[in-house]
Amino acid sequence: MAAAADEVAPPTASGYLDPSYWDERFGKEEHYEWFKDFSHFRHLLAPLLSPSLSVLEVGCGNSRLGEELLREGVDGGITCVDLSPVAVQRMRDRLAVQGTKGVDVVVADMLDLPFEQESFDLVIEKGTMDVLFVDSGDPWNPNPSTVNNVMKMLEEIHRVLKPEGIFVSITFGQPHFRRRFFEAPEFTWSVEYSTFGDGFHYFFYTLKKGKRSLESNSYQNSLPAVPRINMVHEELESEDFIFRTNVDEL
Repeated sequence: MAAAADEVAPPTASGYLDPSYWDERFGKEEHYEWFKDFSHFRHLLAPLLSPSLSVLEVGCGNSRLGEELLREGVDGGITCVDLSPVAVQRMRDRLAVQGTKGVDVVVADMLDLPFEQESFDLVIEKGTMDVLFVDSGDPWNPNPSTVNNVMKMLEEIHRVLKPEGIFVSITFGQPHFRRRFFEAPEFTWSVEYSTFGDGFHYFFYTLKKGKRSLESNSYQNSLPAVPRINMVHEELESEDFIFRTNVDEL
């Protein structure tokens, strides 16, 4: 198992764009799965898979999700990208030692993906967007830099998805925080979600490009009212807490 996630101080929001934190972390850490490994959400992801799919994993780190997708029979091409050259090289080395073929690992910034428009059938991120919410301020009204970066990420994912492609986002982020971004008027995808986890729920969003509903078209670019009940999750297990928002303000 990986070294403890808090052995390296988490980055600030602006620090996300500097790969040095991730280089240091991945230089010490062999493997860590943000928000559980594939076995915990296989029942949600497997129905979306088929052998011919071309897949992009955004923010792969040292996850083994790419290898799991190969074992599920996906052979249309799997590309994993990460901001950290160290993470990318270590994954390449791991795949080479295993003799695993069919997974291409690339250094890339998810805010400026180096791929042509409509390149992938499926894009998946697991805990990567949550990094952008570090130091975001009030979760009901995140600071402008957070909003800007999240929108850049989603715009890039929407761009590289093929018509009727699917974006899967696995996250701590509850619908009342994420729908504001997912349902922005420039996106054509529908938005559905499920939850998984024992005692603690992670969110599994499925966004289908070109399938936006009439209800979603009524989107208003505003935040919902703060709910009367406390929506804060309890801290469980050994999840890395770089994804905390300022929940004390709720």
